[in-house]
Amino acid sequence: MNRMFSPLGWFRALGQGLLGLALLLTVVLGFNAPPARATSVYDLPVLSAGSPTFLVDAADAISLANEGRLNNDLKKLAQKTGQEVRFVVIRRLDFDTTMDGFADQLFQTWYPTPEEQAQQTLLVLDTLTNSTALRHGEAVKSLLNDEQVTSITNETIAVPLKDGAKYNQALLEADKRLVAILSGQTDPGPPRVAEISLEGTFATAEETDDRSATLWVVVLLALATLIPMVTYFWYVGLPGR
Repeated sequence: MNRMFSPLGWFRALGQGLLGLALLLTVVLGFNAPPARATSVYDLPVLSAGSPTFLVDAADAISLANEGRLNNDLKKLAQKTGQEVRFVVIRRLDFDTTMDGFADQLFQTWYPTPEEQAQQTLLVLDTLTNSTALRHGEAVKSLLNDEQVTSITNETIAVPLKDGAKYNQALLEADKRLVAILSGQTDPGPPRVAEISLEGTFATAEETDDRSATLWVVVLLALATLIPMVTYFWYVGLPGR
């Protein structure tokens, strides 16, 4: 015996289908939501002068390919000149902590004595506010002056961040400039806004995130169409039956 078409039944099926989709969205978005916990100095690995780690990415903002590239560049710089540069990327600060305060505390924690601090350069980036701080030791000051420090944080890093939060590009540009300066070479200066480009065949973390977001939208739109239809026919039966 065929089931009769019922508008009430159709709306009930549609409502239950949409409810299922809403639950699915909640699970998906909850699963992919980044942790809201702030980063403190004590959440980071304890490094010291001579450590083989030159990039600490607590925000997962840098691609694996670029992480390897940065570590390799800075390792070579340390071996050739004794100058050690470390980049730290965090997701956000505690509400009562400033970027300058965080950078000062981390610099003191990793390099507690003037001797350890002498040839160290530390650059910290917060991805929530896109704020940056740079600290360096006494032996670095003869190579890296205050004007260059300001230019690196306010131009070399800030421009890519303003142009779509391009964290990979920002650190690669900072790496290129710091390696040149601390090697005693001519300062290449900040990149021109119209010329900023990142060469390479690999996808950046930002591009990967965009593609993943697009895929989720397509999948969820398909589910939004199919779930109500399947639910409806489950209740009223297939045509001709």
